[in-house]
Amino acid sequence: MKVTAAVARERGRPLSLEDIELDDPREDEILVRMVACGVCHTDAKARDGYGSVVFPLVLGHEGAGTIVEVGPRVRDLAPGDHVLLVSDFCGRCVRCRAGQTAYCDESALRTFGAIRPDGSTRARKGDEPVRASFFGQSAFATHALASERNALKVGVGVPLELFAATTCGMVTGAGAVLDVLPVGPGRSIAVLGTGTVGLAAIMAARAAGASKIVAVDQKQSRLEHALALGATHAINSGTTHDVAHSLRAITGRGCDAILDTTGAGDLQRAAVGALDVLGQLGIVGGGGEPGVPLGSLMIGGKSVRGIIQGDASGTLGLQRLLELHEAGVFPFERLVRTYPFERVNDALEDSLNGETVKPVLVFSQS
Repeated sequence: MKVTAAVARERGRPLSLEDIELDDPREDEILVRMVACGVCHTDAKARDGYGSVVFPLVLGHEGAGTIVEVGPRVRDLAPGDHVLLVSDFCGRCVRCRAGQTAYCDESALRTFGAIRPDGSTRARKGDEPVRASFFGQSAFATHALASERNALKVGVGVPLELFAATTCGMVTGAGAVLDVLPVGPGRSIAVLGTGTVGLAAIMAARAAGASKIVAVDQKQSRLEHALALGATHAINSGTTHDVAHSLRAITGRGCDAILDTTGAGDLQRAAVGALDVLGQLGIVGGGGEPGVPLGSLMIGGKSVRGIIQGDASGTLGLQRLLELHEAGVFPFERLVRTYPFERVNDALEDSLNGETVKPVLVFSQS
């Protein structure tokens, strides 16, 4: 079918709205009419040529919409169902069978590769192939193909233009706190960087009962957001000479856990210095010069853990966020600002420059 998509054609250039031809769903695929799609820094990284991306491709990996058609092997979803889309995974490899779908053996292919496992693309423009399986969805389009694996059915009363904000960065931040790092009653955590991932981690730490939750950022407005959402303390890293010393002063012994969402080497070095004995540093942000001083880890038995997608298993991490929100302890809606789909490039830039914490694209339903 013909759909309108935001197509990335050149490294670092704005996306262009184009009409392309999307395949009919294969046996195990679903066709989803998009209602909304969250905008993530990962979309900008891919637009700028990160990793294995090949142009042209359609970005977007936080889709929310209504199913239009399903393939004959789809069993638990049907036309008319409302769904939230997460990152795709194979479901067959040893990691997937263990419930560790974030570390699927085919993750590179199914995320930044933006093609089917057989190497085919899902779309074209004339004779030109267009990669339209970014994270198993390519949701910067009026319609997208996904699979039953990476779709979570939600009630018809769930506002999709709001919950599209939850399916990647928020799962990452919350999952890192709830499933990976030693965070709980009486524990202390510092969160480096207070964008979507960091603020989700702060809300999750509050829900987990952490006693001290320290937000670290250079933007004062983000720190104020963090304090309103559950942080007990805030450190402006742009004006604080010694972040590690400040963290130790707040926590007394040092932090039980620190989550780095920035990828900044100087903050990683400060984090290791601020950890308590047996403390753990989780890293979800990359791209900067690595700064973890490996020799310092041995003293005090400190450890560093890389975390992808919050260690989420399929759609289970997302389901938990919906339950936390319903319980009133994960008020992520305070971070969301909506944009019409036609302003996709504005949404990307506002996300990158910090103007908006969590942009969500909304599609016209006419």
